[in-house]
Amino acid sequence: QVQLIESGGGLVQAGGSLRLSCAASGRSFSSYFMGWFRQAPGKEREWVASISSSNATYYPDSAKGRFTICRDNAKNTVSLQMNSLKPEDTAVYYCKARFETNNYWGQGTQVTVSS
Repeated sequence: QVQLIESGGGLVQAGGSLRLSCAASGRSFSSYFMGWFRQAPGKEREWVASISSSNATYYPDSAKGRFTICRDNAKNTVSLQMNSLKPEDTAVYYCKARFETNNYWGQGTQVTVSS
């Protein structure tokens, strides 16, 4: 069982930045494929960023150039640096771990971007 705890959400003005963190349990963190997703009210959950065990990173077009995902295997954490935030980035942000055939989710952290 993998437990994920997100932190770092909050209220920020448009154009500002936030850094989200996700702390993971387990002795095999370096093998986890990690990702960030978000869900706005009334919308489906959408993918924001991913990072592999070999530190390859992946982003949808909506996040490229503004968001950066990184991991610290020594601390069992993955972070999401978000810059140039827009009101449409407002959502609950979730951390996800994929290990072997299982997916694990955190409880989410709220990000609100005011205009």
